[in-house]
Amino acid sequence: MARANKRSRTSVNGVLVVDKPVGPSSMAVVSVVRARAGGARTGHAGTLDPLAEGVLVVALGRATKSIDQLMATDKRYRTEIDLSAFTDTDDLEGQRREVEVAPPSEHDVRGALQRFLGTIMQRPPARSAVKVGGRRAYDLARRGESVELAPRPVDVHGLELVRYEWPALVLDVRCGKGTYIRSLARDLGLALGTGGHCRTLRRTAVGPFTEAEAVKLDDVPAPLEQGDLIPLDEALRRLGN
Repeated sequence: MARANKRSRTSVNGVLVVDKPVGPSSMAVVSVVRARAGGARTGHAGTLDPLAEGVLVVALGRATKSIDQLMATDKRYRTEIDLSAFTDTDDLEGQRREVEVAPPSEHDVRGALQRFLGTIMQRPPARSAVKVGGRRAYDLARRGESVELAPRPVDVHGLELVRYEWPALVLDVRCGKGTYIRSLARDLGLALGTGGHCRTLRRTAVGPFTEAEAVKLDDVPAPLEQGDLIPLDEALRRLGN
């Protein structure tokens, strides 16, 4: 009977939208979901850094074969950017390098944001999952090795300034696959002649999957069963497939 129960749990197929908390890596979240699904094949559709939170789309069973389709969707983020300093990680984890400048006006900030709309060239953060010679850039950086990543094209569809009060601004970002919000914060600071790094980062949507339907990691059922998932055919219909 135990074996039959295990088989039923590992045969789940579909998508679970998880609200990842700050702290664990995306793969740590996948490990939790896999364990609660009885060892079902599990993967995620787009990494969130440990200091980032929000929507992590997790595919289980046959849905893992559609991860590339899930990853190819546009993303939405809300971020708070600190313009008073750069850091070597482009977020709160790194060492601060303070700047002393006259605070730019909101008009200046809005003007600078316009430069980052459309297809832009963006250099990923030194501490990122981009591979250099077969190794992750963040592994090289943590070993003290110099990492210089080449700029690459990314698509930024929308930048909404939610709030600005020096030195912090809050942005809603709509962008394509592979866009680094940490890089956007850094480059916005460079454009303004200030500093720039992410204080907070929350992903609010991955394609049609939104934070409104996301399950807190601690609330993922154990055992995780088929009825807890978005069926694969429904997930694909949402993608327009």
